[in-house]
Amino acid sequence: MKNTYTIEERNRIVEEHLWCIKAVMKQNRALIKAARLDRDDVYQDLSIRLIRAVGTYDPDKGALKQHIFNQLRYELLDCATAYRMTGMTGTPTGFQGSEIASLDACAFIEYQTEERIAA
Repeated sequence: MKNTYTIEERNRIVEEHLWCIKAVMKQNRALIKAARLDRDDVYQDLSIRLIRAVGTYDPDKGALKQHIFNQLRYELLDCATAYRMTGMTGTPTGFQGSEIASLDACAFIEYQTEERIAA
């Protein structure tokens, strides 16, 4: 059975559990640093996941706090994937995206190179 929280109740529960986000980020600060994630972006992603966790909570399956922590940890691991950082699928493990250049940047470099050759 799903929960039957009203929007006001859900928002109150989310506000009461915002500390969980900071706790998960503190426990995993080495992962955040190693994956070169922006702390503000991670906080925002975890906030959205907290709202979803409260909305999808099923009281018959366990405690709310445990459900929230599990969902936040899962989201944090998902934030560290190459797809989330680069928006590309099929990237190799450990890919950081620093080797990516936009097509506009490539066109600009090509234009500058052509100008130097012509000069």
